[in-house]
Amino acid sequence: MSQKEQLILMAEDELTEYSTEARKMEKLRRKFSFAVPYPQQHKIREEIMAEIPNNFLAKLVEENRQMVALPFWGIAGLGLLFGISWSQPLDFIATAVGFYAAFSIQQLGWKLQAKRLVIKTLDQIEEIVTSPEEKSAETNS
Repeated sequence: MSQKEQLILMAEDELTEYSTEARKMEKLRRKFSFAVPYPQQHKIREEIMAEIPNNFLAKLVEENRQMVALPFWGIAGLGLLFGISWSQPLDFIATAVGFYAAFSIQQLGWKLQAKRLVIKTLDQIEEIVTSPEEKSAETNS
């Protein structure tokens, strides 16, 4: 498993906890500092940024994955209901397609949100590391 994948998995684990984004980033900062040396963090950040799509649909799924997946959960539920109640085996196709689409959308949104959290955390680490150097340079001038 590469270091990039490790950071994304750490962020996914952190997303499961109910806390603010600032608290999640604070916890991840410590973990990232142990997992990846600072000089390599910028390279990993660039790799992750290149993977994140910038189109409208990807941003919508990242920010509102449950809302986007909701119609597909409904299609799956209706297919299941009609398939059982009317003894229509073809309605189970709608169930399978709906469940697959909803689950895939949820999973995509989850991964995009984790990647965005990794990027924000690496940016915060960068800011913290460069901030004291700039302050010491200003005081020496």
